[in-house]
Amino acid sequence: MRTYDITPLWRSTIGFDRFFDLAEAAQHAAGDDSYPPCNVGRLSDDRYRISLAVAGFSPDEIAITTEQNVLVIEGRKAERAKREFLYQGISSRPFRRKFDLADYVRVEGARFDNGLLQVDLAREIPEAMKPRRIPIVNLAVSNVRQIESQAA
Repeated sequence: MRTYDITPLWRSTIGFDRFFDLAEAAQHAAGDDSYPPCNVGRLSDDRYRISLAVAGFSPDEIAITTEQNVLVIEGRKAERAKREFLYQGISSRPFRRKFDLADYVRVEGARFDNGLLQVDLAREIPEAMKPRRIPIVNLAVSNVRQIESQAA
């Protein structure tokens, strides 16, 4: 695995601390857990969907929580009578998947459909954070008008 030195980026960026922390954590992540398999898709510019393949789980065996820009999806099978399998290819082990969310991304809802858990996300940037155009005042033109009005 390659590691990248992001030190030069610190000199020319301000306010990206969280991003760099995430990049560094991704480089040093030990044991990438890929259970259950999932897809992360973009539905539009500000809408996303996470789909997890949770075959064998029911909606009441899955918990979804969010706290401080982290979405956590946990699943734990309810205790049932032991069964004897000749072959067990469908896993029913407990799982915990964490997704780091960007600022202003919120969970809109979740639904369970045909063994897929689908979690919808939306990014809602506050009005104060949206780009706005700043008018430029031309002092030379405003001073000329003032002088002419005083002379008259």
